[in-house]
Amino acid sequence: MGQEPRTLPPSPNWYYARCSDAVPGGLFGFAARNSVFLVRVGPGAGALPGTPSFRVIGELVGHAERVSGFTFSHHPGQYNLCASSSDDGTVKIWDVETKTVVTEHTLHQHTISALHWSPRVKDLIISGDEKGVVFCFWLNRNDSQYLFIEPRTIFCLTCSPHHEDLVAIGYKDGIVVITDISKKGDVIHRLRGHDDEIHSIAWCPLLGEDCLSINQEENSEEPEIPNGKVIAQTPVTKGCYLATGSKDQTIRIWSCSRGRGVMILKLPFLKRRGGGIDPTVKERLWLTLHWPKDEPTQLVSSCFGGELLLWDLTQSWRRKYTLFSASSEGQNHSRIVFNLCPLQTEDDKQLLLSTSMDRDVKCWDMATLQCCWTLPSLGGFVYSLAFSPVDTGCLAIGAGDGMIRVWNTFSIKNSYDVKNFWQGVKSKVTALCWHPTKEGCLAFGTDDGKVGLYDTYSNKPPQISSTYHKKTVYSLAWGPPIPPMSLGEGDRPSLTLYSCGGEGIVLQHNPWKLSGEAFDINKLIRDTNSIKYKLPVHTEISWKADGKIIALGNEDGSIEIFQVPNLKLICTIQQHHKLVNAIRWHHEHGSQPELSYLMASGSNNAVIYVHNLKTVIESNPESPVTITEPYRTLSGHTAKITSLAWSPHHDGRLVSASYDGTAQVWDALQEEPLSNFRGHRGRLLCVVWSPMDPDCVYSGADDFCVYGWLPSMQEHSRPPQGKKSTELEKKRLSQPKPKPKKKKQPTLRVAVKQELCDGIEGETRKESTAPVENGSVSDQEGEEGAPEPEPCGVASAVSRKPAICPPVSLGFEKPKVTINNNVTLLKKEPPKEKPEALLKKRKARSTLPLITSLDHRSKEELHQDCLVLATAKHSRAELNEDVSAALEERFHLGLFTDRATLYRMFEVEGKSHLENGHPELFHQLMLWKGDLKGVLQSAAERGELTDNLVAMAPVAGYHVWLWAVEAFAKQLCFQDQYVKAASHLLSIHKVYEAVQLLKSHHFYREAIAVAKARLRPEDPILKDLYLSWGAILEKDGHYAVAAKCYLGAGAAYDAAKVLAKKGDAASLKTAAELASIMGEDELSASLALRCAQELLLARNWVGAQEALQLHESLKGQRLVFCLLELLSKHLEDGQLAEGKSSSYNAWSTDAEGTLVERITAVWQSAFSLDTPEQCQAAFQQLQNIKYPSATNNTPSKQLLLHICHDLTLAVLSQQVASWDKAVEALLRAVVRSYDSGNFTIMQQVYSAFLPEGCDHLRNKLGDLQSPATPAFQSLEAFFLYGRLYEFWWSLSRPRPDSRVSVRTAHRRTHSTEQSQQLDDASPEESDSPASEPEPSRPPEPDRRLTAGSEQMLDACKDLFSEKHACLQNSQRTVAEVQETLAEMIRQHQKSQLCQPLGNGPEKTHPGPQCQSKEEKNEPVSLHELTKRLTEANERIANFPESVKMWPFPDVLECCLVLLHIGSQCPSCVTHEMQQQAQELLQKYGNAQVYTRYCQTFCM
Repeated sequence: MGQEPRTLPPSPNWYYARCSDAVPGGLFGFAARNSVFLVRVGPGAGALPGTPSFRVIGELVGHAERVSGFTFSHHPGQYNLCASSSDDGTVKIWDVETKTVVTEHTLHQHTISALHWSPRVKDLIISGDEKGVVFCFWLNRNDSQYLFIEPRTIFCLTCSPHHEDLVAIGYKDGIVVITDISKKGDVIHRLRGHDDEIHSIAWCPLLGEDCLSINQEENSEEPEIPNGKVIAQTPVTKGCYLATGSKDQTIRIWSCSRGRGVMILKLPFLKRRGGGIDPTVKERLWLTLHWPKDEPTQLVSSCFGGELLLWDLTQSWRRKYTLFSASSEGQNHSRIVFNLCPLQTEDDKQLLLSTSMDRDVKCWDMATLQCCWTLPSLGGFVYSLAFSPVDTGCLAIGAGDGMIRVWNTFSIKNSYDVKNFWQGVKSKVTALCWHPTKEGCLAFGTDDGKVGLYDTYSNKPPQISSTYHKKTVYSLAWGPPIPPMSLGEGDRPSLTLYSCGGEGIVLQHNPWKLSGEAFDINKLIRDTNSIKYKLPVHTEISWKADGKIIALGNEDGSIEIFQVPNLKLICTIQQHHKLVNAIRWHHEHGSQPELSYLMASGSNNAVIYVHNLKTVIESNPESPVTITEPYRTLSGHTAKITSLAWSPHHDGRLVSASYDGTAQVWDALQEEPLSNFRGHRGRLLCVVWSPMDPDCVYSGADDFCVYGWLPSMQEHSRPPQGKKSTELEKKRLSQPKPKPKKKKQPTLRVAVKQELCDGIEGETRKESTAPVENGSVSDQEGEEGAPEPEPCGVASAVSRKPAICPPVSLGFEKPKVTINNNVTLLKKEPPKEKPEALLKKRKARSTLPLITSLDHRSKEELHQDCLVLATAKHSRAELNEDVSAALEERFHLGLFTDRATLYRMFEVEGKSHLENGHPELFHQLMLWKGDLKGVLQSAAERGELTDNLVAMAPVAGYHVWLWAVEAFAKQLCFQDQYVKAASHLLSIHKVYEAVQLLKSHHFYREAIAVAKARLRPEDPILKDLYLSWGAILEKDGHYAVAAKCYLGAGAAYDAAKVLAKKGDAASLKTAAELASIMGEDELSASLALRCAQELLLARNWVGAQEALQLHESLKGQRLVFCLLELLSKHLEDGQLAEGKSSSYNAWSTDAEGTLVERITAVWQSAFSLDTPEQCQAAFQQLQNIKYPSATNNTPSKQLLLHICHDLTLAVLSQQVASWDKAVEALLRAVVRSYDSGNFTIMQQVYSAFLPEGCDHLRNKLGDLQSPATPAFQSLEAFFLYGRLYEFWWSLSRPRPDSRVSVRTAHRRTHSTEQSQQLDDASPEESDSPASEPEPSRPPEPDRRLTAGSEQMLDACKDLFSEKHACLQNSQRTVAEVQETLAEMIRQHQKSQLCQPLGNGPEKTHPGPQCQSKEEKNEPVSLHELTKRLTEANERIANFPESVKMWPFPDVLECCLVLLHIGSQCPSCVTHEMQQQAQELLQKYGNAQVYTRYCQTFCM
């Protein structure tokens, strides 16, 4: 695999004429998004034997936007140079060996659309843009030339391989121009014939026109003199053919000597198409060409459906072609091909590489026209990765391009054996999960809420669940059925599918009946646990491997642990306080079965917590337990955690993916970062460990890449911090960004990008600082999935924003057809202001303007009106036809005749008002007529109801008024006047409708005010309003107002929880007080403790005690904090702490007596801890709290708090004379400091709590057969261990303040921190006494010892416990054998993987175990290692529990220290003790780490 990670790259960019290129020797490059990926092809690729000879070897990173062109230099000696153009306006010249930019230019002012490196001039790069501007750039002299040949959009350009000054340029409108750049762009030929975009131009590889037997008169469509002038036969124009491919579905061969077309090839419609694509897809054509070198009679072209054709040009009258891969089904591309690149490998094979819309890069053998290999690629964010537990090595990939890929990562024949599944997906794939036992059964979830099952062994469409999530599917998990599914009759599935969606719901799907309804598990949780408060929003789901426990992660950061079958809540983990993105249980097949109880979790706060739930699960508590302390804390990432995965090959090894752009491997048990992968250029979204290779991890990110990388080969061990983190962020931000839309888009290239979703490669994604959590980001990629029917349809669908207006019961939705009317109406409402003088002069508009104007006609016309009116009046009884016709014509006489004529007059006048845009005058006429109902109906239909009309509606009757008010409310909704609409609904007593209207448009304040004023207090709609508004406010971060809403709804628990979400001390204290007032005692106690811990970080001792006072159950914690405060003050007074705290409590200033006496005195005076019963009660409170053991990576503040907890238990035990408990608690405190490598705290514990040594405790214990005797012996041993080191240091130099770390050879390196302080301090200077065999000073035989020193050295013989030395030696043997076995497996796998690569880096760095064995010439067989392991485990099992239960200082380390003392001061150590130490070293010092020291002291 080499240094480069195994790469599944982004898709090559679409719709560019030259976006990939290749050079002889086997180097191929293609543009993908804003990078260029390099692929080594041929024997030099170093591929595995039997697999295709190609490998992705790197990436050229530097462009800020999508790369639009890429070309190599085809001149021998500079094949390492290449050029790229980008939408960011730059042309960069690269050196592919160093992957760096040689130089660049920004000459273009418009989008670059074409690029080519001249095959004749070594340093000439020519580029063209969408405005028709061409720039020639000479690399060596850094000079350029501007050419403006045609005011048209350039689509492609190609330099002549025969003449250094000739360039052929293809334009958007079908014109092809041959220009001479030496003559400032003079047009040699303007070739007309195509009537659409020119996609490709290819020059004939041979000079001269004798290579093709073409009748010069045949197929001639161009005139002899195309440009109106005779072209002289010059060497420039003589003897050369040119081929062009166009969107008009034709290929044309042109004669350069004659300047005209000589052959037309029309693409055939082929019935056969490749697999993997919906045959109903209608897509545009792209026609690209390649004229093979030394084969002038052959021409390769693309076709409609992704096929490649080899045209035979020998006979121009016959259109003969050969189909690539004609005999093999499924080898062709399934969609249109964009680029064809010839490549000659090191072994002289002629290959052709093609890129296509189907996201595959294919390699073709030109000798056989068969496909050699396929490199798949990705067209979207990589949201999910999942290895099949059954089909080993099958990696499922869920991406944002609407496809699921299954990659057989351990295929022997093909290293990129990938199958695509697109049917039924049609959306971004955000979650994947394989069935644990069923082959080929893959569950998937999408961003539109769909859940489905694929059978990857068949070509059938997937089964889709009939129950959709309302939002993105976050995660999927297989688990045992729970009620009601587990209670059904007959056969039931052994495993059901659980899905968690963005709306916070977990659904249980029956895989045997996906068409049935899925069940929401919240109902079972609520019923089983009698929960009355609002359940949290779920964001993650994870089943323990045995199927008995399920963990649910929530939006508020909590994790709930449930027990099957009824989902009894047994534990709540309050740790993250931000949205939980990932939960993973440790596997069960490790060497330590108890590790299966480890659960790792990651959230938005960048810290990973590991919890050990063994005690909780095994105890099965009656009431839920709340955990607030992690077992291990993994800190280092600088952004949210998106994914976690335990290594199936190691114990306690975890890999994490983060938004900081890196993946980190951890030793979770030691809290130690091991290796950090920084190969991605985006935010990581998923990570998974290879089930086959213990040194291989796969990760996916929003850079459209999947990398398979080796943790052992990484340069860095931890995530970047500070400056490095900033540089990584800059690297990530160099990805494509959305370009602002231009007001004018005159060129076709822009239209093409929009038509195809502008970024199919993700360039249109929104910049979002708050993506959807849980690994499912909301960045809109604009990805076009392979099966989508119309590219532009996909683009519109992707960019469409969801409507914010839910339906209302009265139908107040805003129909699209009325929007224009609304605009018109709204424009009328605010009249323009005019000068006051003009307003005074203006007369009111006439209601009857037509009859008024008719009264101002000529005298003759008016006289005729009088005659007609008189005739009508005189003969009223019988009107003849002439009079009736005259009255019909003179409608204005209706004012003087009968009512029918008057109504006709109103009708004509009203029609005129409407045509002129005065509906109010029309309504006035209708009112005069008395048709109020008609007025209202007409106004409602036109959306022109007014307050005045509605106010008059009661005149027409009660029902008309109700109808008018409802219609007016609808109209107001169309005009976005929702509050006014609700007020009108209230006027007709439609209170519920008004409230619903306000709620649906997010006017929650107004809705609550109306509901409170008009409805009963117990009406459920009021509570629904409070909860709905509270949820929205909580999502927006308005926690205080949200809490008030929850209080209004009577949900005090939720109110306290939401107040605590901010996590600062003030919010936590308020939340605790609120919970206490409302009777939520358990919640109040947990919040008060969190508040105190926050204040403790700021060293605010007074505030911490005030917070703990809120709840009586925290009295034990008050004692712990009190002891911690007094201990910190004691250390400050002894000048062992750098910083001073100014917020100590008043009682901490009394410095009389020993520390223990001061502690008990303060407890009595300040906390009223007077009686043994009170001490016993406090002891019981604290005894139930279990903290994890410490490591050398445990933060100092957390370590000191845990130590003080143990010391508090010790002091309380002394108060009730329970000396055995006191000894055990003291020992736990000492062991914590020892495990963390903090020598200072260990010594301070002894000096403060055992100032006179351990004799006092020995007297109190009395009987040597006491159960606490083994613990006391360990405690005394650690006391002697510390005194021994102090004495040794006193010999070497003046005593160094005792703040020195102990670095031992057998244990991990300890790092010292000034852990007596609560603020972070840098480690003190450390030395390594046990690792230096030579004395640091010459021996001082005359040094005199004090009586105390002699007594201490004499007591040190208790440290030389042979039974403990034997136990520790057996434990070391087990650890070393396990490490050796793991290293042997890794080395074997690396040798297998790296065998074809020659002497790779893996072979030059053998593992430490292997190295040492070679040095000793002791080949160790697997059988021998297994035997050693078995014998060591048997020896450990034979030791009594009293020896194994309590830790003991390393016996061999103590021997070495004593021998060092003897070498410096021979008179200090007796010969017997030295001899005993040497014997122990010789007997048990066979471990590798002690070999050198044994040789020094035991020879």
